[in-house]
Parts: sequence; structure tokens; C-alpha cells
Amino acid sequence: MQELSRRQQQVLQLAVRHYVDTIEPVGSKTLVRRFGLPASPATVRSAMGALEQRGLLTQPHTSAGRIPSQQGYRTYVDQLLPAPGAAALQLQRELAGLSLQWAALDDLLLQLARRLADLTGLLSLITPPQRQQRDLQAVRLVATGERLLVFLVEGAATSSSLNLRLPRHAVRELPALEQWLLRQLGSGVIDWGSLPSQLQSSGAVLRQGLDSHSQANPGEAEGAVAMGLAGLLAQPEFSSTASLRPLVELVEDAPQQVLQGGGIWIGAEHPHRALHQCALVQADYRSGDGGIGQVALVGPMRMAYATARAAVLSVARVLERLLA
Repeated sequence: MQELSRRQQQVLQLAVRHYVDTIEPVGSKTLVRRFGLPASPATVRSAMGALEQRGLLTQPHTSAGRIPSQQGYRTYVDQLLPAPGAAALQLQRELAGLSLQWAALDDLLLQLARRLADLTGLLSLITPPQRQQRDLQAVRLVATGERLLVFLVEGAATSSSLNLRLPRHAVRELPALEQWLLRQLGSGVIDWGSLPSQLQSSGAVLRQGLDSHSQANPGEAEGAVAMGLAGLLAQPEFSSTASLRPLVELVEDAPQQVLQGGGIWIGAEHPHRALHQCALVQADYRSGDGGIGQVALVGPMRMAYATARAAVLSVARVLERLLA
């Protein structure tokens, strides 16, 4: 895709900011007036038209202004995400300065998840750190139709295989994913947080399969702590009962399925349909014994991404300090 002009970048960034703040479509006159743009409404209107042609803005109603599309949010997150502002920095300070009293890990995760949800108004999830139980030495990925065959060579020269469902559009990611995974194995640990954004779809499928395979007894695997579901459901995007039910059931019954391979997931990028109206922002953390856990926030696609990312990174740092 051709790069956006500086004007188009500015207009997209401000259109996202306006929609996050107001939940209202925006027109060129409003953008110029609200943000003091040094351009005429006609110039801004032209930039908005170009963004709409590229699928980054969309018009919900014929007579309405524009709102960001899923692709528009992705471009914003990948290219235009601002540094944390005053609100994000204040939130970081509050999270870093929490007074925590805990006798067991569950207590700590519960306190942090509750505070994270309270401060952001979003659904928070935290998983306990889990050590990778396999000594993976080599991996080979083979696509057959909509299935992904994963051949594993593990410690003591043992081998095994996985048969996973793979979205058709993710097949083209496999060669690059295999090379990335081999580099990770060479470093001794799979750092899913470093997974490139263009490999997220296939990476999520592979990570879920490897995580399931790594559990000696899946029934005893520790689950995620989830807090703030009520705050999430209060968002205007989730006023429809029909769209709520799958999301509520997933969070209550299988919260770990919400989590994916690090970074930010937007809308239909998430492999689970219940999250297709949501955005997921997450960060990994490491405990002193080498275990890896995750901190995540779930909200509408109309999310303050810079603030959410700053928040999950802050909690991840708190956990790494306390569990060192």
C-alpha cells in the first residue's frame, strides 16, 4: 500500500482521537475547528476522501461523517500511535506505586487485575507465569488446506506432531513464521511478544497449539484472572444482547482463549469470533524462575491504544519486579 501523506496521517490520527473521545462520526469542518488544523475544510475533506478510498475511514450513514475502520485502527496503531500523554503517564505512576499485600500469587494477580480494570474501565486479564515444559529443538510447519501440521523435535530426540485449524488467509504467513520460530528456538526461549504484526494470525494458532501441547496435564493448567467485565459491557458498542452473549461466555468459561501472541489485536484479527468487535492489548512478563505470563486489556476497537499499552506494560513491570 502506498504510504500516507503527512496530511493524511494527521487527519487519520485526529479522526481516531475524535471517535475515541466522542463516539461520533466526524466531518472535515469539525476536525478543523476542534483541533485547529492549519488547513481549509476542503483540504481536510480531500484527505478524508483519500483515506476512505483506501479503506481506513468509513461512513456509517450516508449523511454522517467518517469513523475509523478496522484497517484504519491498524494503520493508526502501527504507524501513528502517539507517545503516552499526561493521562497515560499518571496511570503508569498509579500502577507503579500500588501498595500491595499478598500471601499467594493468586492474591497478587487479583489485586493487580482489579486495579487495572478500575483505572481503565476495560476488561483486564492476567495469567500466572508458566514455564515452558518442552525442550523444543526443531519445528516444521506444513499447510494442508485449512489445517496446519506442526512437526516437533523435542529433548531426548523425541518427536511429536500437532494438527491445527488454520485460517486460509494465514497460509501465506507460514514460511516467515517458521523462520521466526527457528530464530526464537536458537535463543533458548520463544518470546511471543516479539512476533511481527504481519504474522499474528498464524502465530496465534501456533501458540495456542504449543501451549496446549506443553501442559503435562491440561486439566490442571492455571487459568487467567479476569476483572472488569461490567465496565466493558457498559461501553456503547456492546449494547446488543446478541453480541454480548458469546463474549461473556468466553470470558467466564475460557478467559485464556482471549489471549494471543503479544501486541495489539484489532477486531477480526483475533481468531475467536466473540472478540471481533473488540481490541486486545497485551504484554508478556517474566518471573524469576523463567516463567512467562501475560497482562491484557480488552475493550472496544474505539480504544485509547497508547494509554492501554502503557497500562499493561506498567503492570508487567510491577509483576517482574515482585516475582524476580
